[in-house]
Amino acid sequence: MSIRSTILAGSLMALGLGLTAAPASAQGISIGPGGVQVDPGYRRGYDDRGPPRSELSRGEAARIARREGLVDVDGVDRRGPRMIVRGSDRRGDDLTVVIDSRSGDVLDVRR
Repeated sequence: MSIRSTILAGSLMALGLGLTAAPASAQGISIGPGGVQVDPGYRRGYDDRGPPRSELSRGEAARIARREGLVDVDGVDRRGPRMIVRGSDRRGDDLTVVIDSRSGDVLDVRR
């Protein structure tokens, strides 16, 4: 066997191994009372409880901010697509939590 054919065979084998180890797509399945459901994985904000909600309430925004360390809530304001929750942490330091009002994702925590 010549050097060229050895290199070619090695390259083809590496290419074949690389193709078989391709990552899977981010799909998920859930089994529940309604049977088996496939989640295609491309709907942001989707979970097993149903479609994404339209917007957060002030109380929901405060609960999300408390999970980020806010203890005393001074105010919750809506600024376009964001909710701004201001207050203090357990040490009394000022804390501001910025939340996406559609998905509930925490965008920023400012101390």
